[in-house]
Amino acid sequence: MKRIWRTAAVLGVAALVAAGCGGKPSNDNSSGNGGGSSPSAAGKALKACMVLDVGGVDDRSFNQSSWQGMQDANAANSNIKTSYVSSSSQNDYVPNLTQEVNGGCQTTIAVGGLMTDAMKSTAGKNPDKKFAIIDSNTGQKNVYGIQFNTAQGAFLGGYLAAGMTKTGKVATFGGLNIPPVTIYMDGFWEGVQYYNKQKHKNVKVLGWNEKNQKGGTFANSFTDQGKGRSVSQAFIQQGADIIFPVAGGTGLGAAAAAKATGGKVNLLWVDFDGCKSAPEYCQYFISSVTKNIPAAVKKYVTNAADGTFPTGTYIGTLDNGGTGLAPYHQFDSKVPSSLKSEIDKLKQDIIDGKITITSPAQPK
Repeated sequence: MKRIWRTAAVLGVAALVAAGCGGKPSNDNSSGNGGGSSPSAAGKALKACMVLDVGGVDDRSFNQSSWQGMQDANAANSNIKTSYVSSSSQNDYVPNLTQEVNGGCQTTIAVGGLMTDAMKSTAGKNPDKKFAIIDSNTGQKNVYGIQFNTAQGAFLGGYLAAGMTKTGKVATFGGLNIPPVTIYMDGFWEGVQYYNKQKHKNVKVLGWNEKNQKGGTFANSFTDQGKGRSVSQAFIQQGADIIFPVAGGTGLGAAAAAKATGGKVNLLWVDFDGCKSAPEYCQYFISSVTKNIPAAVKKYVTNAADGTFPTGTYIGTLDNGGTGLAPYHQFDSKVPSSLKSEIDKLKQDIIDGKITITSPAQPK
């Protein structure tokens, strides 16, 4: 259970790329680096702590994006002192949360819905302390829920995949069968079905069917790249040419499997813009279904530092920028302009309520 302290952020896109390449945050307290600007000294002091899920701070997914939000908060106000502690397994959740509370953290943020029970217990025993949890909502007054309706962004991703497949088969798999994962898979599945209905096509989705929430393909890990590769190879053997892994670092195995095909298979990445978090695989990422955790975490922490701890629940949507599609990057010229326009219209139709997403995992 290693705690890392940060009193200065590594700023900008360069930080994302460096983290994506596997560099863990250092222990130094230097202010900025490279061409970045120094953090602002304006603002009240706050000791904000984060408990990461398994996978490490450089998982190129939800842990990394959550920590980025803490870095961004520090960049906005250098009087915000930030730290994280890593979890090696679910057995670390309660000890880690307790460690942060006992260490004088004014607010402690838990990364991931798997920490829901641990957060309920810890927050219940410390009603005078402030907490937040990503991808969950415990319903407690001292716990702020940070959730995302990523089914909306994934719907666009599914439609994009259906419009780009050459084999008529796309695939998705998860790390675990839990709502923060299946919500992506639901949205992806729904997007493909909508494409089929609009275009009178029959693009098939391997690995998931929203109507069978207990079925589907799962790696049972957010860190096992070998498992991610073997699952993806099985999909490829069945004819899938676009894969959407919702499995944190395990998804890097899917990227390796795509690379091995020499460009015949491509991916949609998850959480982060894959071309920033895993740039070595950018040429295989058509786009990424993003979850804007950094902005939500930054807002929570900076508001807390100003003396106003947010209460209740934040839900990220297409409308407020909490989810969406990343740029097409190297696929920009390959994605037909007509398909881009259709996706833009779909986004607005979802925002306007003209398209109803039915995923049972959507936060309320």
